[in-house]
Amino acid sequence: MFFQIVHISGTTVYCICAILLWWISRVPRTNPGAGWWAGAILAAAVSRALLFALDGAGDPRTVLFAYGLFSGLEKTLLALGIVRFLKLPAGERWVRTAAGLFGGGLVLAWLSPALPLWTLRAALAGFNLGMLAFVAIACLRHCPTDTGPWLRVAAFFSGLLALHWATAFPLIEAFPGWRVTGLALGTVLVLVQYLALLACVLRQFQQRLMDAESKALDLAYFDPLTGLNNKNYLSKLFEQALVLATRPHHLVAVCYIDLDNFKPINDSAGHKAGDMVLQEVAQRLKSCIRSTDISARIGGDEFVVVATQLEQPDQVERIASKLLERLSEDIHIGGATYPLGASIGISLYPQHGDTLSSLIDAADTAMYQVKSTHKNGYALYDQSEPPERAAAG
Repeated sequence: MFFQIVHISGTTVYCICAILLWWISRVPRTNPGAGWWAGAILAAAVSRALLFALDGAGDPRTVLFAYGLFSGLEKTLLALGIVRFLKLPAGERWVRTAAGLFGGGLVLAWLSPALPLWTLRAALAGFNLGMLAFVAIACLRHCPTDTGPWLRVAAFFSGLLALHWATAFPLIEAFPGWRVTGLALGTVLVLVQYLALLACVLRQFQQRLMDAESKALDLAYFDPLTGLNNKNYLSKLFEQALVLATRPHHLVAVCYIDLDNFKPINDSAGHKAGDMVLQEVAQRLKSCIRSTDISARIGGDEFVVVATQLEQPDQVERIASKLLERLSEDIHIGGATYPLGASIGISLYPQHGDTLSSLIDAADTAMYQVKSTHKNGYALYDQSEPPERAAAG
């Protein structure tokens, strides 16, 4: 009765694992190892079903041949799945060659009545032991970082299964009762082995989701051309900047930067050169600001720098002067030199607004005051003065 329970439960669990692995393998961009492992454990279920159906009702040589054929197929597919999962092309030739030799030897031993039964057992045990040892060593030697812990579990249980196959037939000869006990033990070891492999695939799914989420955040908060933050990220961090500004004697400044002489570069040298100029401008902005400041690209050639933790208003002018000096330097790209400049408008929190939108609008107005005079300068927003009287640096 226990023998039947072991067979039925083992076959059922194997089939469930095969369905799970097959279903996962159908997901786009899934590691191909999952499909091979689905076929492997399905072959294990078939070998178990054949052993149960033919046990005691047929020739022992035929029973062992049928069981061994599908058991060897399972180990072959398992090893090929490891080769595909770990991307080991050299290992596939070895596995296929060994499987071909085993299959031929198994058929020859079955068709040769003169050969004793133990030759079939030795061929089956030797092949399965070799394949399981290959799986264990490959998992340990080529263990990737993301699935490392679960692959080590699979390697450990593959090693135990190799030991199990090395001792199974001698133990059955010495202790006939071990036939059922060993079968139950092997079922548990195989189940844990494939669950660990299933966990490896699921871990890769998890990593893919995390990478996709990270990429989505990059697209949502970063400008793909320059690598600077974008307006969404600026809005998200601005509230934190305001928290710092509520500390005694701390100010926040918004610098709205519009490049001068950029349109002629696009018109004469093309958009590719224009993109390279924007990338160089982004690098210059990064080199000018402090670690507590925020830089962002909010338009074609429009940038915003939020300077935080300022203690004196005159610090704003020093920051703007440094930005202007750096952005006014000629840009050298591909053997050509492009003159550049910048018009910078500045607004302060809370004097000129208490939201990011209002501060950007005020800084934008101050920037146009610079544009309307002589360009390549900076001005602090002053609502009381007409544009032509703005103080430009």
